[in-house]
Amino acid sequence: MCINKQEPIWRPSTQRVKKANITSFCEYLQKSELGNFEDYDALWDWSVKNIENFWSAFWDYGNIQGSKGDVVLTPCKEIINAKFFPNGKINYAENVLNASNNGPAIIFHDEGGARTEWSWKELYNSVSLLQQSLRESGVQKGDRVAGIVPNSPYTIVALLAVSSIGAVWSSCSPDFGLSAALDRISQIEPKVLFCADGYQYNGKEISNIKIAADLTSRVPSIQKTIIFPLNHVEADISPIGEKGILWSDYLAPFAVQKIHYERVNFNDPLFIMFSSGTTGLPKCIVHSVGGTLLQHVKEHQLQSDIKMNDRLLYFTTCGWMMWNWMVSGLASGATLVLFDGSPFFPDGNRLTNIISEEKVTHFGTSAKYLDACSKADVKPMKTHDLTKLRTILSTGSPLSEVGFDYVYKNWKKDVCLSSIAGGTDILGCFVGGSPTSPVFKGECQKRHLAMNVKVYNDDGKEIQNSRGELVCESPHPSMPIGFWNDKDNVRYKSAYFEKFENVWHQGDFVELTANKGLRFFGRSDAVLNPGGVRIGTAEIYRVVEAMEEVIEGVVIGQNIDDDQRVVLFLRIKENVLFNEALVKKIKLEIRAKATPRHVPAVILKVEDIPRTKSGKIAEIAVRDTVHGHNIKNMASLANPEAIECFKNIKELNVIS
Repeated sequence: MCINKQEPIWRPSTQRVKKANITSFCEYLQKSELGNFEDYDALWDWSVKNIENFWSAFWDYGNIQGSKGDVVLTPCKEIINAKFFPNGKINYAENVLNASNNGPAIIFHDEGGARTEWSWKELYNSVSLLQQSLRESGVQKGDRVAGIVPNSPYTIVALLAVSSIGAVWSSCSPDFGLSAALDRISQIEPKVLFCADGYQYNGKEISNIKIAADLTSRVPSIQKTIIFPLNHVEADISPIGEKGILWSDYLAPFAVQKIHYERVNFNDPLFIMFSSGTTGLPKCIVHSVGGTLLQHVKEHQLQSDIKMNDRLLYFTTCGWMMWNWMVSGLASGATLVLFDGSPFFPDGNRLTNIISEEKVTHFGTSAKYLDACSKADVKPMKTHDLTKLRTILSTGSPLSEVGFDYVYKNWKKDVCLSSIAGGTDILGCFVGGSPTSPVFKGECQKRHLAMNVKVYNDDGKEIQNSRGELVCESPHPSMPIGFWNDKDNVRYKSAYFEKFENVWHQGDFVELTANKGLRFFGRSDAVLNPGGVRIGTAEIYRVVEAMEEVIEGVVIGQNIDDDQRVVLFLRIKENVLFNEALVKKIKLEIRAKATPRHVPAVILKVEDIPRTKSGKIAEIAVRDTVHGHNIKNMASLANPEAIECFKNIKELNVIS
């Protein structure tokens, strides 16, 4: 079969390749007599065949603080039992606070326009004080500490103080309702809870005191609830009761002293992350100290080219894994530029204003945000100075070819646009950026180093240039320790190791291209199957969401007569008439830009589409609702009322 390779939309300059961290890493490997690599693909091939050498060498190159021990990887037959650096000792906060640059550690913009800077010294001193306070409260290695928190400097201080002790951090964003927060936090039994007094969104200040009080009273393990300031009016914390205390009062009894970092085992827990929980109680996924740090530093330095004094802005909440990923950027000497609030308040240039003003070098966001900017006619190339911006990172859902075109036409021509993909499951990426490689529209650039990612068909055979399941044949440091309270790893094994024997199965429907990049077509559990032909949902989204009449859509397969028909629901712009003419136009567009198989049997207008707390379209929830099944955990949805749009639709009342 002849595969036509498309032309790249961007290529790195010779100078950029020369200055890249990954180039210096290759030089380091050559000096260490580990290999000589002419390009990224050669380095990737070596890294997956020599995993122990790769991770040991990167520990040294990345200046990881701690001790490696004498074993890189335990010999084992099953990937699920693989342990990296089993004798290693490490502390996350020690590594993060070790890399101070010449500028501020954190720059924070709130939605109202206030800007604050935290120096590295201020960050260190705050962590010192809070660590002492937490120790006084009895927090020890292995204890859980939770946060219902916004993306603020105080939250980062809390995480670093907790991790400096060897305790475990877990967070949700403050817009989680009580039920969703309880579903998560009650499972892990935290000793201490952090909350902001409130948060800002879309021009409003919203108090967080009631949910702090409710959680404190309903989760018996919580012994202390610390409230830090974010709203501009001093909070009344009396509803929390005697367990509640203001941040300033909690730290007041202590003086700054040298931080004692509790070095723990490499594979001890650092983070507990939560799955979306749309099919039941959220899974509590436990990630290790060393695995998280090592994977993040690799992804930052080699895959994203983050250097000392760079500035990283990732638009995220503390309920999304990208917040944890972003915080680790401090370990590479980057300044974190934080924003909390609506990215479209007061208008669509809110984030581009910050990127320009703060001279951001690395901007991360979701594909949905870029799509929303396109529809809002945001064109920073014409209005902002983005001279310093080198890299744009996009994740959360596949970025369409139209999305790539939009960025290069309206943001910046000379920028590495890296569509990255992985998940909460590994607290990192399987595929994504390669700063020394070209960018092709619609593709994640490359498989990440030391991640032996392949594409399998349903029979477990490796395929290329065809669509199949994303798998990883190698162990990797940021594989979870397991799930919380999952005896004998039963649920963990079921989630990732049941479909293919001794191979990690991620559950994404993808294609490995001739460019050795990956195209994503949606979750494999949401794949459409009309007439036995597998179709990724993203293939339809890419077409319809590029149409000017459409805001967004959700597509499902409806079971009918022992087959499936494709049903597309759309949110349409207010000034657009939804009629047969528009439906015909949409079908013709899908037929022309995809295939006749992709054309939905039914297209319907809806007022809203349900999303998870991290902003992903809840396809399974829509599908279950259409088929008359109850949604097990409505609290996992950011807008649960949207489910009503999909109940008892007369046009779909032919379910067999």
